[in-house]
Amino acid sequence: MVKYAVVPENPSKVARARGNDIRVHFKNTREAAMVLKGMRLKAAEEYLQAVLDHKRCVPFRRFNGGVGRTGQAKEWGTTQGRWPQKSVKQLINLLRNAKANAKSKGLTTGNLFITHVAVQRAQRQRRRTYRAHGRINPYMSSPSHIEFILSEKEKAVPLPTKTGNTKPKNAYSAKKKIVTLKKARSAGHKLRKSFVDKKTKAKAVAAKKVAARSKIAAKKAAVAAKKPAAK
Repeated sequence: MVKYAVVPENPSKVARARGNDIRVHFKNTREAAMVLKGMRLKAAEEYLQAVLDHKRCVPFRRFNGGVGRTGQAKEWGTTQGRWPQKSVKQLINLLRNAKANAKSKGLTTGNLFITHVAVQRAQRQRRRTYRAHGRINPYMSSPSHIEFILSEKEKAVPLPTKTGNTKPKNAYSAKKKIVTLKKARSAGHKLRKSFVDKKTKAKAVAAKKVAARSKIAAKKAAVAAKKPAAK
């Protein structure tokens, strides 16, 4: 079974294609494939065909050492670009394969987007080149593993319109709301009751103080009446 770098959540809703050890240069292929990520399938096919016709270029952002400048790269916000024919042809073939897989699954090809792109270095293949004085130097190739995952774009579900008679989501939420209201009311009742109790206690204390003062004044008056008048 072919392994992919990403496992989709719903495999029945995606179409995949992968090529191993493809004889295309890794750096050129990586730069050409990264541009396609997020594109609609039809737009990606048109773009790759335009690159073959030299009407649009592939921007080189990472592996851009020694890459020439072109005005066509302004479209991508950079200055360096190329037209890697061999890599682009292999990408077109893989996209056609993914499109055929999508049709076999019953997916709508017009709604497919490229949601995953991965280009990895494959094992280098060895050749030799002959130099002067009977020497031999390595002449290595840099093949690539390429994979695409296409998926349909999910449609946005509109929010329900609010009406006058809005009902709670479920019985549990309604019950919870009633319980919270009851708790708030009971807390308010307790607060009011404690406030009234404090007020009545303060009045009783004040009345006791007044009664004590009146008793003291009466005792003083009685003592003053018993004393004989001064001559």
